[in-house]
Amino acid sequence: MTRFMITLEQGVDLVWHAFKDMIGGEIYVKKIPSMKLTDIALASVPTAQHEIIGIRPGEKLHEQMISFEDAPHTYEYTKHYKILPAIHNWSHDLVRINRGKLLGASLTTLCNDLKRFLKINTKTNSNADSDAPASPNRAALADKKTTLNWLASG
Repeated sequence: MTRFMITLEQGVDLVWHAFKDMIGGEIYVKKIPSMKLTDIALASVPTAQHEIIGIRPGEKLHEQMISFEDAPHTYEYTKHYKILPAIHNWSHDLVRINRGKLLGASLTTLCNDLKRFLKINTKTNSNADSDAPASPNRAALADKKTTLNWLASG
């Protein structure tokens, strides 16, 4: 199972951006990482025993922020996507589009992974000064000297 993760600051920034940018009827979707719930549990408490209980009735395996039906009206920007209303031909209005790139049929799963959201630092593999996040592995996460620094992405 994967879920999207957003910080409070990222959410507030998107709302303020939408207030400044919107004309009316648009839906703004922040570009944020998604991660597996099992990885979050393992990173949060690596020494705990985790029991996988399965999926609940009606629960999704993977979240989807932009549907296939919305793709023809969705435009990509540096830090977000904007879904324009399909009514009144608004999804073709150049003022509303404002230099966005149409997703259209090119919509693919917009999914990142844990290593883009967490920076893993261990005594044996420290990358605290590196810009590139380390690839997390179970051994590194289980190490008692592991510290997790949440990254506020973009």
